[in-house]
Amino acid sequence: MTNRQYPYMSTTRMASDRKTLFLEGSIPRALTTLAIPIILANLLQTAYNLIDAFWVGRLGAAAVAAISVSFPVTFLVIALGSGLAMAGATMTAQYVGAGRQDMVNHVAAQTMLMVVITSVLFGALGFMLAPLLLRLLGVAPEVYAGALGFLRVSFVGIIFVFMYAMFQALMRGVGQTKIPLMIVAGTVLLNFILDPLFIFGWGPIPAQGVMGAAYATLITQALAAGLGMMIFLRGRHGIALSWKGFIPDAPYLKRAFFLGLPGSVELSTRSLGLMVMSFLVASFGTLAIATYGVGSNILQVITIPVMGVAMAVATLVGQNIGAGNVERAERITWLGTVVSFVILTLLGAIAWLCAPWLVRFFIPDDPAVIAGGAHFIRIMCLAWGGIGIQLCIVSAFRASGNMLGAMIIAMVSQWMIQFPIAYVLGKHTTLGADGLWWSFPVTNVAVALISVAWFARGSWKTTRLTADDAQVAEVSKETAIEEAALR
Repeated sequence: MTNRQYPYMSTTRMASDRKTLFLEGSIPRALTTLAIPIILANLLQTAYNLIDAFWVGRLGAAAVAAISVSFPVTFLVIALGSGLAMAGATMTAQYVGAGRQDMVNHVAAQTMLMVVITSVLFGALGFMLAPLLLRLLGVAPEVYAGALGFLRVSFVGIIFVFMYAMFQALMRGVGQTKIPLMIVAGTVLLNFILDPLFIFGWGPIPAQGVMGAAYATLITQALAAGLGMMIFLRGRHGIALSWKGFIPDAPYLKRAFFLGLPGSVELSTRSLGLMVMSFLVASFGTLAIATYGVGSNILQVITIPVMGVAMAVATLVGQNIGAGNVERAERITWLGTVVSFVILTLLGAIAWLCAPWLVRFFIPDDPAVIAGGAHFIRIMCLAWGGIGIQLCIVSAFRASGNMLGAMIIAMVSQWMIQFPIAYVLGKHTTLGADGLWWSFPVTNVAVALISVAWFARGSWKTTRLTADDAQVAEVSKETAIEEAALR
């Protein structure tokens, strides 16, 4: 008997081995197995964005501004829809742990249906309101045309962004992280080829400027979403969809919507908080804006490893809660939290020592920005470990179905701690811009302590989404027959 004769045999055995590892095996090994592909995929996604920035930067300041203005708008829309991905990934992971492959497939199909409907509505609304949004943002006349075109193409492609984000979330829910990594690697390579081709033109392809970058992104996102759907329909990697599975199930859609709503509010709160913080920074002048921009870019890069750990924690916690292994889920969270704290604390120490060189990577020829950026980094990095604590515990809350807890932590962090502290220290003390920078470590320490205290209370342990299903201990007849045939 060979794998070529029975193509599903090895895939089924590998899925069984993963499930055993995630529910019974070594916790450090399980975390590593999941986290490394996620970290690599996140790094590749960062490379994707850097490629766009590199080629568009060759068009001049107006083109860069067109994309910069469009990004907060599209990011907010994506944040609104991301709660659906959280709900789908959480329910998928818990049903995997409960041994309900029939419900895993059902959740995946219904969540994809909901994502398509939502993205079409958001995309159409954004396309129509794009001119109004740009006027509200006060976009300069020389930037307006490029920003409008880029924004509208982005809204057309929002369906593919949502679909692929959902594909990634559902695959993480079943513990499959290598397939999304391979797809992201392919899209990065394709985007590297298409960006200059469409931006500058070649042969019969006309130069399209900033719109070329939008079209390149649209094509790569569409291909990624299409590959994701094809993988789901083939059913070889933990989720098997059929066309009949897309028939709307109103009770499930309602349940998923209300489960995901706090997640959407949470991410929207974070994105709005960043926008408000940007306005506050802007009131201190150009140097403060440049300093904040460089520091924010560095912060995004250094959190990539712990984001991978946090996503791995979410998958393992969800599956173990679904299987009734609540104490193991707690141990997973504490281990992930300690690892993330150590990683970011070490990176903080390195950043403190290398701060001027880090800033020079982004802005090599401006001594004032280099000095200001290094000063900001050396203040901000003092409590980076707190970010790791918060990310892992919030991920565990989401994975257990406590989306409301994660939302409250985000709202407290942004609106009750960081922004008030930044405003008071920046505007009503002699610290000036330094008051803004000190709000970062103060917030990180405070939110880390709040998160640990809330998690230690253990109230999250009482939530188990699959417990609402009276048949949680059963496997559907159809799935049982398929498994028997494979054996």
